[in-house]
Amino acid sequence: MSTNEKKTLTVALTGASGAVYGVRIVQELLKSGHTVHFLLTGAAWQVLYYELGMDTSDRERCLDELFGSHERLFYHTDQEFSAPIASGSAQNDGMVIVPCSMGTLAKIAHGTSSNLLERAADVALKERRKLIIVPRETPLNSIHLENMKRLSDTGAQIVPAMPGFYHHPSNYDDLVNFVVGKVLDQLGASHNLFRRWGES
Repeated sequence: MSTNEKKTLTVALTGASGAVYGVRIVQELLKSGHTVHFLLTGAAWQVLYYELGMDTSDRERCLDELFGSHERLFYHTDQEFSAPIASGSAQNDGMVIVPCSMGTLAKIAHGTSSNLLERAADVALKERRKLIIVPRETPLNSIHLENMKRLSDTGAQIVPAMPGFYHHPSNYDDLVNFVVGKVLDQLGASHNLFRRWGES
């Protein structure tokens, strides 16, 4: 259910293919007035370079190119365990890991917290907050599937990066926006990124 209530959310990108999904989600959340705590793994920075052609040698400039100057965007590094999202006492309305690599998914499923991303996900689970995992891998083996079920059983929402076609996508952006919109729906964040089933 979408709402106009302003939220504080965490968005994390890993090294799986599909960095555009995470970038677009952050852009949409900021555009709607939400506050975003933003994380990228080292591998995610590499994916920004290879998939989006970003010059990641100057990370602050890269973030500015992607999101502009936003007072509601808080970027955190991998080992910044002093960040608010590392503690359950800090208020947070949910976390999205998009795209989520199978390595990151496995560590979260088994309670490993070797970096801030994994710790923030652990916090979301222990505090019973919304945790949305957007896996981007194919094909999936039994270990991947078992880890997804383990996370689903603990309350995480698994939203695979699988675009629909009933809205008649006509370009690349339509396909990206469909997946991004489905994630925003799970966060309760309003958007108009795709035509819903039954809408004229």
